[in-house]
Amino acid sequence: MVTLLAGAGLAVAVLAAGAILAVAHAVHPALEHSAAAVPAGSSAAVPIAGTADRTPPEDALAARPMPAVAESAAHPGPVSDRDPGAPIVLPSATSTGPAGVPSGFPHTPEGALAQLAAIDQSALQSGSMDGARAVIQEWAVPDGPTTTSWSGAQAVRTLLDAAGLSGGGSAQFAVVLTPLMGQIKGSVGPDFVVPCVDFELDVTLQQTARGAIADCQRMVWRTDRWLIGPGDEPAVPPSVWPDTDLAISVGYRDLRHG
Repeated sequence: MVTLLAGAGLAVAVLAAGAILAVAHAVHPALEHSAAAVPAGSSAAVPIAGTADRTPPEDALAARPMPAVAESAAHPGPVSDRDPGAPIVLPSATSTGPAGVPSGFPHTPEGALAQLAAIDQSALQSGSMDGARAVIQEWAVPDGPTTTSWSGAQAVRTLLDAAGLSGGGSAQFAVVLTPLMGQIKGSVGPDFVVPCVDFELDVTLQQTARGAIADCQRMVWRTDRWLIGPGDEPAVPPSVWPDTDLAISVGYRDLRHG
């Protein structure tokens, strides 16, 4: 992916488009895809090969592979005329939480999905490393993602590098992240959910480029809000241009705000 960003003669829009693909590829850089399609919504535990112990159900759910797609699937594509099924209705925020992230979502799987979307939007749309770090410092539990390991911070860094900017960003640099599709990968009890969000990402620096990126996280309920939980980030979700045939085929459903 780095080769897509090389060359001083490339236009800013081309750099941004390459960065979008690089972000989609690098959101979970330490994990590998499995080409096996896995039914959405299943939370059955998967044993660890070579051990006699059963994998904790939370770890099994998070690690369960998701459908693999080509990197080109993140490019804009034709809108499908297929029915994706009933949309997922996202509850509205009722308050503003730490780091300015919308909060107050209910103790439901849909609330966890809405909170993840708000966390990702706040981090990427800050357009700066400080902004991304401030978000994850406040929205991850101990032993969860850190300011250096979190895929959201790595995504911001990738965009800044591609645009030739420092970690502070620029007043001319704008990132808009719009949650358009998603799925609930599964849950373990009422306090652990792995939601996945498929976003449209628009990057502007003189010109605008757009693509798709997706994110899944371990969301845990702590006292009165959803937070990103401990452990490795979940298996890589497919980054697919929303509302295409492929997006529907891999299990995404439209998101609607309640």
